[in-house]
Amino acid sequence: MANSVQLVDIICNRNMDDGTRKRAVEADREKYAKRRRELAKKENSDDSEPEDYVPYVPVKDRKKSKVQQLMQTLPSKATTRLQLQEETNSSGMEELEQETAEADVTTGPYSHISLLDQHSELKKKAEARKETAREKQLKEEEKILESVAEKTALMGVAELAKGIQYEDPIKTGWRPPRYILAMPESRHTKLRQKLQILVEGEELPPPLKSFKDMKFPRTIISAMKKKSILKPTPIQVQGIPAVLNGRDIIGIAYTGSGKTLVFVLPIVMFSLEQEKKMPFIQNEGPYGLIIGPSRELAKQTFEIVTFLAAALVADGFPEIRTALCIGGVPVKEQMDVIKRGVHIMVATPGRLMDMLAKKMVNLDVCRYLVLDEADRMIDMGFEEDVRTIFSYFKGQRQTLLFSATMPKKIQNFARSALVKPVTINVGRAGAASTNVTQEVEYVKQEAKVVAILECLQKTSPPVLVFAEKKQDVDAIHEYLLLKGVEAVAIHGGKDQEDRSRSVDQFRKGEKDVLVATDVASKGLDFSDVQHVINYDMPDDIENYVHRIGRTGRRENMGTATTFINKGCEESILLDLKHLLIEAGQKVPLFLATLQSENEKYLDIGGEVGCLYCSGLGHRITDCPRLEAMQSKQAQNIGRKDYLANNSADW
Repeated sequence: MANSVQLVDIICNRNMDDGTRKRAVEADREKYAKRRRELAKKENSDDSEPEDYVPYVPVKDRKKSKVQQLMQTLPSKATTRLQLQEETNSSGMEELEQETAEADVTTGPYSHISLLDQHSELKKKAEARKETAREKQLKEEEKILESVAEKTALMGVAELAKGIQYEDPIKTGWRPPRYILAMPESRHTKLRQKLQILVEGEELPPPLKSFKDMKFPRTIISAMKKKSILKPTPIQVQGIPAVLNGRDIIGIAYTGSGKTLVFVLPIVMFSLEQEKKMPFIQNEGPYGLIIGPSRELAKQTFEIVTFLAAALVADGFPEIRTALCIGGVPVKEQMDVIKRGVHIMVATPGRLMDMLAKKMVNLDVCRYLVLDEADRMIDMGFEEDVRTIFSYFKGQRQTLLFSATMPKKIQNFARSALVKPVTINVGRAGAASTNVTQEVEYVKQEAKVVAILECLQKTSPPVLVFAEKKQDVDAIHEYLLLKGVEAVAIHGGKDQEDRSRSVDQFRKGEKDVLVATDVASKGLDFSDVQHVINYDMPDDIENYVHRIGRTGRRENMGTATTFINKGCEESILLDLKHLLIEAGQKVPLFLATLQSENEKYLDIGGEVGCLYCSGLGHRITDCPRLEAMQSKQAQNIGRKDYLANNSADW
């Protein structure tokens, strides 16, 4: 400082004498000292803080302090975050985890664990919370399924009243070939896996890959070859041995898989065996009873049975007499066969119940019962009808239930009527055939009829057109006739003669197009159908599966075109979307954009989709069909036309 003052003095006061210069330097020193004191005083005054001053604490430090305080207040047993999660709800824990994510790096129970390990544990906890949500969903579904389940077993009135229960299946004289019995169980398991056969039950019979191993006569095998049936299909590989062995079964397979032969071939052989032992006398029988939900299906089954029976007679075997009991046909014609003694009866429930009530027929010696399309007869409120039929049996029977769509609810209920049942499932219950190319088109309501003409150009005839309402069937039929298309139509409002004639003309190729309600969608076999057109989307996905199953049969390929628009329920469109995805089909953009609120729960607990209706786009908690069914029961609304349940049928 002195040097600086001297330098200033030399530059600025060069001409001053020594005394003056000395006084000036001292004055400057005093001036600078005073300034330093003022600056120091000012700095001291700035450092002073008011009494209410709160220092700033970084957010990270505040979170760290909050965690420490919280953990100090908890009991010693909850000093880990996993224990803390057990004592707080999941939403609160998620919020706490977000707040303490950074703080845990340097403090808390995980301060000594690497970030990678922390991430792994957090991921495990997230999965645990997800499992908890799934468990809640499954428990809720179990409660709903239990609430809608029929409380009374599917048994006859006498059996229920007397508490009669059969412990063992019916014994038969059929046995698999010895070389098959000598094979290890691993061989049978591999064959089932190869053919995608899922089977449940006790003492399962082995699957057989040829009709020869099933011990059918050469006459039967030759007759099937004439129908181009050379080897068993997957459902027949496992189903026929089980039926021949006397087992009760639930058979589920996609449409066109050959389910009819699974119960027709054994019933013909059983009837032949009984006729050889002791010929049937007048008014005796039937020994086997097959029940179908519609006249057309019953008539088709009857024709298959009579074809096989005729082949046996032609080769010198005893005659197997078969009766067809359906509405719309004079009872006198049916009674002529029954009075001679009938081995096999094919019937619809209404006509059968009427004949039983009038004692025109009895089931005293009947030991073989088939419910074809069983889920429809049970699910649509016909439990009492089935129980009434069961009550006419005088002893134990072998019961067989078949369908392409059988939800879990129906399977559980149906088991109450069976003895040690074998459940045979080829593919998922309710799945669509992979032989069918499914196309979905957005068509406005007023343009649908014209769009049918365009769709008819896609493939060669024959073509099936399905509509939900009878008046739509009549309108489409009339329009096609005006356009020069050879078309016929059937629905529940037409008399049986017209319906039979229309189906026969279509099957023989005399007509190119058959327009129908869902009376033609269940079980009818039109082997040459190239194209199925859905004029409208049915109310539930099961009817859709049955409809498109009329094409792509017997390993042939087929096409199904479905018209949809804004009038379709979103729930059924979601089911359709997921069905297309399951079958590996192209999903149009207007379907792909649809999202379900509970889509994350569509595949949980080992069950896919809804347990009530087999829909893939929802669970039973959101099932629109269950809700509609409950509303219909409350309002006592009549049944739909697809069961063809007009007064003549039922």
